Amino acid sequence: MSRIRAVAYAEGLVLRRNRWLYVATLIMVVFAVALSLAGSAPTGTLGVDMLTVSVASMTTLAVYLIPLLALLMSFDAVAGEADRGALGLILSYPASRAEILLGKGLAHVVALAIACVVGFGVAGGIAVALGGAGPDSLMALGNLMATSILLGAVFVALGYLMSALAGSSAAAAGLSAALWLVFVVLYDLGLLATVVMSGDGAFTRWVFPWVMVANPADAFRLWNIAGNEDLAIAAGMVGAGDSLPAWAAPASLLIWPVLGFWLARAAFQRREP
Repeated sequence: MSRIRAVAYAEGLVLRRNRWLYVATLIMVVFAVALSLAGSAPTGTLGVDMLTVSVASMTTLAVYLIPLLALLMSFDAVAGEADRGALGLILSYPASRAEILLGKGLAHVVALAIACVVGFGVAGGIAVALGGAGPDSLMALGNLMATSILLGAVFVALGYLMSALAGSSAAAAGLSAALWLVFVVLYDLGLLATVVMSGDGAFTRWVFPWVMVANPADAFRLWNIAGNEDLAIAAGMVGAGDSLPAWAAPASLLIWPVLGFWLARAAFQRREP
Protein backbone atom coordinates (compact mmCIF):
# COMPACT_ATOMS: atom_id res chain seq x y z
CA MET A 1 0.00 0.00 0.00
CA SER A 2 2.88 2.37 0.76
CA ARG A 3 4.26 1.80 -2.76
CA ILE A 4 0.88 2.68 -4.28
CA ARG A 5 0.77 5.87 -2.20
CA ALA A 6 4.31 6.76 -3.28
CA VAL A 7 3.41 6.37 -6.96
CA ALA A 8 0.19 8.34 -6.43
CA TYR A 9 2.09 11.15 -4.69
CA ALA A 10 4.63 11.35 -7.52
CA GLU A 11 1.87 11.37 -10.13
CA GLY A 12 0.02 14.04 -8.18
CA LEU A 13 3.11 16.25 -8.32
CA VAL A 14 3.21 15.76 -12.09
CA LEU A 15 -0.46 16.76 -12.37
CA ARG A 16 0.20 19.90 -10.33
CA ARG A 17 3.31 20.78 -12.31
CA ASN A 18 1.43 20.32 -15.59
CA ARG A 19 -1.50 22.37 -14.20
CA TRP A 20 -3.86 19.50 -15.08
CA LEU A 21 -5.63 19.65 -11.74
CA TYR A 22 -6.33 23.36 -12.10
CA VAL A 23 -7.28 23.12 -15.77
CA ALA A 24 -9.72 20.25 -15.17
CA THR A 25 -11.30 22.06 -12.22
CA LEU A 26 -11.64 25.30 -14.17
CA ILE A 27 -13.21 23.50 -17.13
CA MET A 28 -15.73 21.78 -14.86
CA VAL A 29 -16.65 25.03 -13.08
CA VAL A 30 -17.08 27.04 -16.28
CA PHE A 31 -19.14 24.45 -18.15
CA ALA A 32 -21.22 23.39 -15.13
CA VAL A 33 -22.12 26.97 -14.20
CA ALA A 34 -22.86 27.98 -17.80
CA LEU A 35 -25.02 24.93 -18.51
CA SER A 36 -26.76 25.16 -15.15
CA LEU A 37 -27.76 28.79 -15.73
CA ALA A 38 -28.69 28.22 -19.37
CA GLY A 39 -30.91 25.28 -18.49
CA SER A 40 -32.72 26.95 -15.60
CA ALA A 41 -35.46 28.57 -17.69
CA PRO A 42 -38.03 25.72 -17.61
CA THR A 43 -38.19 25.40 -13.81
CA GLY A 44 -41.61 27.02 -13.51
CA THR A 45 -43.05 25.10 -16.45
CA LEU A 46 -41.87 21.73 -15.11
CA GLY A 47 -42.81 22.43 -11.51
CA VAL A 48 -39.38 21.56 -10.08
CA ASP A 49 -36.76 23.65 -8.29
CA MET A 50 -33.79 25.17 -10.08
CA LEU A 51 -31.27 22.74 -8.59
CA THR A 52 -33.17 19.77 -10.04
CA VAL A 53 -33.03 21.24 -13.55
CA SER A 54 -29.37 22.14 -13.02
CA VAL A 55 -28.53 18.58 -11.96
CA ALA A 56 -30.27 17.24 -15.08
CA SER A 57 -28.21 19.64 -17.23
CA MET A 58 -24.99 18.77 -15.41
CA THR A 59 -25.67 15.05 -15.84
CA THR A 60 -25.77 15.54 -19.61
CA LEU A 61 -22.57 17.59 -19.39
CA ALA A 62 -20.82 14.93 -17.32
CA VAL A 63 -21.57 12.16 -19.84
CA TYR A 64 -19.47 14.01 -22.42
CA LEU A 65 -16.92 15.90 -20.34
CA ILE A 66 -15.88 13.48 -17.58
CA PRO A 67 -14.77 10.68 -19.98
CA LEU A 68 -12.89 13.23 -22.09
CA LEU A 69 -11.01 14.68 -19.10
CA ALA A 70 -10.25 11.20 -17.77
CA LEU A 71 -8.81 10.06 -21.10
CA LEU A 72 -6.78 13.26 -21.50
CA MET A 73 -5.21 12.61 -18.10
CA SER A 74 -4.52 8.90 -18.60
CA PHE A 75 -3.76 8.25 -22.28
CA ASP A 76 0.01 8.70 -21.90
CA ALA A 77 0.41 6.96 -18.54
CA VAL A 78 2.40 4.14 -20.16
CA ALA A 79 3.07 5.27 -23.73
CA GLY A 80 4.23 8.69 -22.55
CA GLU A 81 6.74 7.18 -20.14
CA ALA A 82 8.04 4.99 -22.97
CA ASP A 83 8.38 7.98 -25.30
CA ARG A 84 10.37 9.86 -22.66
CA GLY A 85 12.61 6.85 -22.05
CA ALA A 86 11.49 6.65 -18.43
CA LEU A 87 9.50 3.41 -18.55
CA GLY A 88 12.53 1.22 -17.85
CA LEU A 89 13.43 3.36 -14.83
CA ILE A 90 9.88 3.21 -13.47
CA LEU A 91 9.76 -0.57 -13.86
CA SER A 92 13.02 -0.85 -11.92
CA TYR A 93 11.30 0.55 -8.82
CA PRO A 94 10.33 -1.94 -6.07
CA ALA A 95 6.68 -1.83 -7.15
CA SER A 96 4.74 -4.24 -9.33
CA ARG A 97 3.14 -3.10 -12.56
CA ALA A 98 -0.28 -3.40 -10.94
CA GLU A 99 0.86 -1.14 -8.08
CA ILE A 100 2.21 1.40 -10.58
CA LEU A 101 -1.14 1.51 -12.38
CA LEU A 102 -3.06 1.68 -9.11
CA GLY A 103 -0.90 4.56 -7.89
CA LYS A 104 -1.33 6.50 -11.11
CA GLY A 105 -5.04 5.71 -11.09
CA LEU A 106 -5.45 6.93 -7.52
CA ALA A 107 -3.85 10.28 -8.39
CA HIS A 108 -5.89 10.73 -11.56
CA VAL A 109 -9.20 9.76 -9.93
CA VAL A 110 -8.55 12.09 -6.98
CA ALA A 111 -7.82 14.93 -9.43
CA LEU A 112 -11.07 14.20 -11.26
CA ALA A 113 -12.94 13.97 -7.96
CA ILE A 114 -11.70 17.43 -6.95
CA ALA A 115 -12.73 18.85 -10.33
CA CYS A 116 -16.19 17.24 -10.12
CA VAL A 117 -16.91 18.26 -6.53
CA VAL A 118 -15.74 21.85 -7.05
CA GLY A 119 -17.38 22.26 -10.47
CA PHE A 120 -20.73 20.73 -9.58
CA GLY A 121 -20.61 22.22 -6.09
CA VAL A 122 -20.17 25.78 -7.38
CA ALA A 123 -22.89 25.33 -10.01
CA GLY A 124 -25.21 23.71 -7.47
CA GLY A 125 -24.57 26.48 -4.96
CA ILE A 126 -25.50 29.11 -7.53
CA ALA A 127 -28.67 27.19 -8.42
CA VAL A 128 -29.65 26.95 -4.74
CA ALA A 129 -29.02 30.67 -4.22
CA LEU A 130 -31.07 31.66 -7.26
CA GLY A 131 -33.90 29.15 -7.21
CA GLY A 132 -33.87 27.14 -4.01
CA ALA A 133 -33.58 23.40 -3.47
CA GLY A 134 -35.26 20.55 -1.67
CA PRO A 135 -33.86 17.46 0.06
CA ASP A 136 -34.35 15.32 -3.07
CA SER A 137 -32.49 17.72 -5.33
CA LEU A 138 -29.62 18.04 -2.83
CA MET A 139 -29.41 14.25 -2.69
CA ALA A 140 -29.43 14.15 -6.50
CA LEU A 141 -26.50 16.59 -6.56
CA GLY A 142 -24.52 14.41 -4.15
CA ASN A 143 -25.33 11.33 -6.22
CA LEU A 144 -24.15 13.15 -9.36
CA MET A 145 -20.80 13.95 -7.74
CA ALA A 146 -20.27 10.37 -6.55
CA THR A 147 -21.26 8.72 -9.83
CA SER A 148 -19.17 11.21 -11.82
CA ILE A 149 -16.12 10.01 -9.91
CA LEU A 150 -17.03 6.42 -10.78
CA LEU A 151 -17.47 7.35 -14.44
CA GLY A 152 -14.08 9.06 -14.37
CA ALA A 153 -12.50 5.93 -12.87
CA VAL A 154 -13.93 3.87 -15.74
CA PHE A 155 -12.31 6.01 -18.40
CA VAL A 156 -9.05 6.43 -16.48
CA ALA A 157 -8.73 2.64 -16.52
CA LEU A 158 -9.67 2.46 -20.20
CA GLY A 159 -7.15 5.22 -20.92
CA TYR A 160 -4.45 3.09 -19.31
CA LEU A 161 -5.51 0.20 -21.51
CA MET A 162 -5.15 2.34 -24.64
CA SER A 163 -1.79 3.63 -23.39
CA ALA A 164 -0.46 0.13 -22.72
CA LEU A 165 -1.59 -1.12 -26.13
CA ALA A 166 -0.26 1.85 -28.12
CA GLY A 167 3.28 2.12 -29.38
CA SER A 168 3.54 5.87 -28.78
CA SER A 169 1.75 8.78 -27.13
CA ALA A 170 0.36 9.87 -30.49
CA ALA A 171 -1.12 6.43 -31.10
CA ALA A 172 -2.51 6.35 -27.55
CA ALA A 173 -4.15 9.75 -28.12
CA GLY A 174 -5.75 8.48 -31.32
CA LEU A 175 -7.01 5.30 -29.66
CA SER A 176 -8.39 7.30 -26.73
CA ALA A 177 -10.19 9.71 -29.05
CA ALA A 178 -11.73 6.77 -30.91
CA LEU A 179 -12.72 5.16 -27.60
CA TRP A 180 -14.45 8.37 -26.45
CA LEU A 181 -16.25 8.68 -29.78
CA VAL A 182 -17.50 5.08 -29.65
CA PHE A 183 -18.67 5.04 -26.03
CA VAL A 184 -20.12 8.55 -25.83
CA VAL A 185 -21.46 9.21 -29.35
CA LEU A 186 -21.53 6.30 -31.78
CA TYR A 187 -22.81 3.67 -29.34
CA ASP A 188 -26.09 5.48 -28.73
CA LEU A 189 -26.48 6.32 -32.41
CA GLY A 190 -26.07 2.65 -33.28
CA LEU A 191 -28.63 1.64 -30.67
CA LEU A 192 -31.07 4.26 -31.93
CA ALA A 193 -30.73 3.02 -35.50
CA THR A 194 -31.27 -0.57 -34.35
CA VAL A 195 -34.37 0.39 -32.37
CA VAL A 196 -35.80 2.25 -35.38
CA MET A 197 -35.28 -0.81 -37.57
CA SER A 198 -36.62 -3.20 -34.92
CA GLY A 199 -39.74 -1.17 -34.16
CA ASP A 200 -41.64 -2.68 -31.24
CA GLY A 201 -39.97 -6.05 -31.66
CA ALA A 202 -38.19 -8.29 -29.19
CA PHE A 203 -34.93 -6.33 -29.44
CA THR A 204 -36.55 -3.06 -28.37
CA ARG A 205 -38.48 -4.63 -25.51
CA TRP A 206 -35.96 -7.11 -24.07
CA VAL A 207 -32.46 -6.66 -25.48
CA PHE A 208 -32.15 -2.89 -25.92
CA PRO A 209 -32.33 -1.92 -22.20
CA TRP A 210 -29.52 -4.34 -21.30
CA VAL A 211 -27.32 -3.36 -24.23
CA MET A 212 -27.81 0.28 -23.27
CA VAL A 213 -26.89 -0.18 -19.61
CA ALA A 214 -23.79 -2.15 -20.64
CA ASN A 215 -22.30 1.17 -21.77
CA PRO A 216 -20.86 2.96 -18.69
CA ALA A 217 -21.88 6.38 -20.04
CA ASP A 218 -25.51 5.27 -20.40
CA ALA A 219 -25.39 3.47 -17.04
CA PHE A 220 -24.24 6.75 -15.47
CA ARG A 221 -27.11 8.64 -17.08
CA LEU A 222 -29.69 6.05 -16.01
CA TRP A 223 -28.39 5.82 -12.44
CA ASN A 224 -28.71 9.57 -11.99
CA ILE A 225 -31.95 10.24 -13.84
CA ALA A 226 -34.10 7.12 -13.94
CA GLY A 227 -34.21 6.77 -10.15
CA ASN A 228 -35.42 10.34 -9.54
CA GLU A 229 -38.85 11.31 -10.87
CA ASP A 230 -38.20 15.06 -10.84
CA LEU A 231 -34.88 14.62 -12.63
CA ALA A 232 -36.50 12.33 -15.18
CA ILE A 233 -39.14 15.00 -15.88
CA ALA A 234 -36.50 17.73 -16.19
CA ALA A 235 -34.35 15.59 -18.50
CA GLY A 236 -37.26 14.28 -20.58
CA MET A 237 -36.43 10.66 -19.66
CA VAL A 238 -39.57 9.58 -17.80
CA GLY A 239 -39.78 5.79 -17.80
CA ALA A 240 -36.23 5.38 -19.16
CA GLY A 241 -35.28 2.72 -16.63
CA ASP A 242 -38.61 0.95 -16.26
CA SER A 243 -37.45 -2.12 -18.22
CA LEU A 244 -34.41 -2.67 -15.99
CA PRO A 245 -34.00 -3.72 -12.35
CA ALA A 246 -32.79 -0.99 -10.00
CA TRP A 247 -29.38 -2.66 -9.58
CA ALA A 248 -28.52 -2.79 -13.30
CA ALA A 249 -27.03 0.70 -13.76
CA PRO A 250 -25.07 0.73 -10.46
CA ALA A 251 -23.70 -2.75 -11.20
CA SER A 252 -22.52 -1.70 -14.65
CA LEU A 253 -20.79 1.43 -13.36
CA LEU A 254 -19.13 -0.51 -10.52
CA ILE A 255 -17.96 -3.40 -12.72
CA TRP A 256 -16.42 -1.27 -15.48
CA PRO A 257 -13.53 0.25 -13.43
CA VAL A 258 -12.51 -3.20 -12.22
CA LEU A 259 -12.74 -4.68 -15.71
CA GLY A 260 -10.89 -1.74 -17.26
CA PHE A 261 -8.06 -1.94 -14.74
CA TRP A 262 -7.77 -5.71 -15.16
CA LEU A 263 -7.48 -5.33 -18.94
CA ALA A 264 -4.98 -2.46 -18.56
CA ARG A 265 -2.88 -4.52 -16.16
CA ALA A 266 -2.88 -7.49 -18.55
CA ALA A 267 -1.76 -5.25 -21.43
CA PHE A 268 0.88 -3.54 -19.27
CA GLN A 269 2.30 -6.90 -18.18
CA ARG A 270 3.15 -7.66 -21.81
CA ARG A 271 4.70 -4.24 -22.40
CA GLU A 272 8.49 -4.15 -22.65
CA PRO A 273 10.44 -0.95 -21.84
